[in-house]
Formats: sequence, structure tokens, C-alpha cells
Amino acid sequence: MEIPDSDVVKMCLNGNKEAFSILVARYKKLIYSVVYNMIEDKEEVNDISQEVFLRIYKSLDRYNPEYRFSTWSVKIATNLCLDIIRRKKIQSVPIEEAFGISSNSDTPEESVFKTERIREINEAVDSLPEKYRIPIILFHRNGLSYEEMTKVLNEPMSIIKNRLYRARLMLREKLASYRKEEVL
Repeated sequence: MEIPDSDVVKMCLNGNKEAFSILVARYKKLIYSVVYNMIEDKEEVNDISQEVFLRIYKSLDRYNPEYRFSTWSVKIATNLCLDIIRRKKIQSVPIEEAFGISSNSDTPEESVFKTERIREINEAVDSLPEKYRIPIILFHRNGLSYEEMTKVLNEPMSIIKNRLYRARLMLREKLASYRKEEVL
């Protein structure tokens, strides 16, 4: 039987340093995914993910077991990434899956068209203001629910839904303008 996250946290707080490796094993893929999807420099993803776990470890005493550990740890990862983005002015996160583009293709032509479409989507997402770009990333790339996003972003659900709606409208406009440019 798997030990609940809240019990593992208690073990860590009671001095069992090895217990933290349980949390790392459970959430390393999730944290890596969040960082990977928010950070442009893919060479930094491992270092940033490790930094997230250091911050999680140092903050264990502030974890509230009423909430899911995954949501709390994603919030820490997201906040760190946002800090890094602000410092470096990074504005690149691909969301090709949100628009139904997969990497599987039948022909070389389809592969070229999909690659170009992915580039267009990335460019469009990069150009969104941060307050719209981050919810798109969290929802479409990291699979967070609206409820989880409210906790991660400290915003009411109405704001989250509104920003996602507006971000999608902006992306549609930008992507439609790319299509018009192709025709010209």
C-alpha cells in the first residue's frame, strides 16, 4: 500500500531525510514536465527541476495536507519558472497539442506542414502577454484543471476561465493572420 503524501511529508519533517526521495520519485515527471513546458532553454530544465525540489524540501513545513501535494508542488515549480522567465524575458512555450497537431505524419508534405504549423503556434503563444500565456501553458501542456490553476495562480476561477478564453481568441486571430499571409 502506498504511503499518503501527507504522511511522507510528516516523516520528512520528523527528520527522515530519505522519505523525501519518495516524493521526488512520485513527482519528478510532473515537475520536469511543468519546467520543460515553461522554460525555453531546454539545457536548464534539469537544474531548474532540481531547484524546484530544493524549494519544496525547504517549504515542507508550509504544506497544507488539505490540498493535493501535486498541486502544491506544481505551484512552486510554476512560481520558480515565472521568476526565471521574468528575469530572462523568456517567452517561448510550444502548445501544438492544444491545436491537435501530432508529430505522426503519413507523408513528407504533411510533416512539413505540421512542422510549420507548430512553429506558427509557438510564435503565437510567445507573443501573448504573460497573464494569458501562462494559463494556456498550464491548461493545455501541463493538464491542470481550472481548480488546480486557481491554486497555482492565486486567481479566482472566473479570472482563469476568462484569461483562457481570451488567450484562445488571441491565438485564433494570430494563427488566422498567418494563414492570410500565406495566401498573399
